[in-house]
Amino acid sequence: MISVSTMKKIGLFAGGVLFGTAGVKVLSSKDAKKVYTNCTAAALRAKDCVMKTATAVQENAEDILAEAKQINEEREAEEEAKVQEDEAGEAEEESEEKQTGAEDFREARQAQE
Repeated sequence: MISVSTMKKIGLFAGGVLFGTAGVKVLSSKDAKKVYTNCTAAALRAKDCVMKTATAVQENAEDILAEAKQINEEREAEEEAKVQEDEAGEAEEESEEKQTGAEDFREARQAQE
């Protein structure tokens, strides 16, 4: 005789085959295909939305980078101008000191004569 455990196994196998066959029929039906099509369309729309957002973020990042470079260039130019002004001021002071020294030397020489 067939044991109870063997009968359970046979019953489970038959149920699996029946469920699998019914599942395949359901999954290949026209209604299921409509659901798959709608889900795929929604996924494509989501992909487009994500790509638009990613493109916008990338463009904003490029704009930020360009503005940051421009700010750094302006600061560098200001620093160079300040250094040149300082050098010009120092040169003027040296020139004035030399002129004052030359005038003092002339006055001292004239006083000796």
